[in-house]
Amino acid sequence: MRILFVGNSFTSRNNLPGLIKGLAAARGIKVEHKLISAGGASLRQHLNAGKALETIASGGFDTVVLQEQSTLPIKSPARFRDSARDFDTAITAAGSRTALYLTWARRNAPETQKALTDAYGGAAAELGAALIPVGLVWERFLATHDEPVLHDPDNSHPALAGSYLAACVFLIALLQEDPVGIDVPVKGLDPDTAALLRQAAWDICTELAAG
Repeated sequence: MRILFVGNSFTSRNNLPGLIKGLAAARGIKVEHKLISAGGASLRQHLNAGKALETIASGGFDTVVLQEQSTLPIKSPARFRDSARDFDTAITAAGSRTALYLTWARRNAPETQKALTDAYGGAAAELGAALIPVGLVWERFLATHDEPVLHDPDNSHPALAGSYLAACVFLIALLQEDPVGIDVPVKGLDPDTAALLRQAAWDICTELAAG
């Protein structure tokens, strides 16, 4: 599977695409990926810059994953939806599929997760896009676990554990594979912690699908 990621540090931090690739390889799926990222960038900024649209138009990607600036869907959901629509038009024209990377609330503002979820969920429903519900999985995990810490010390970006949990959700929601039992080591992540995160991702995604 060839995946193009368009986003910012919430995607690039801890090499999320590489974590997804490693998990997928353990399930016999070869993932090739390209990342177009700029610090703090919004989808509208990516649209205006042109590089993402040029890359999409070049074709060859099965899926294009869109990640909005972390607080924009809370502050301006309409702007997010407009940008997602514009990207989806280009993605569909290129023969690819749109996937929306639903991100998480900041550690000191957990109440904002609902706005993020509503914005991404509404856009996914409108566009027929795949929804990767990372923020929802984080929310449920944090409700029952104090460790491992998912947020970086800045309370916004993901710690390695947070990125790994996100990668597990991508494996489930985008590639329809179960991460439980995958024992590919990740530098900096304790094996028992990794196993806990894989199981949690599967259990929570199963609950979300049933609900």
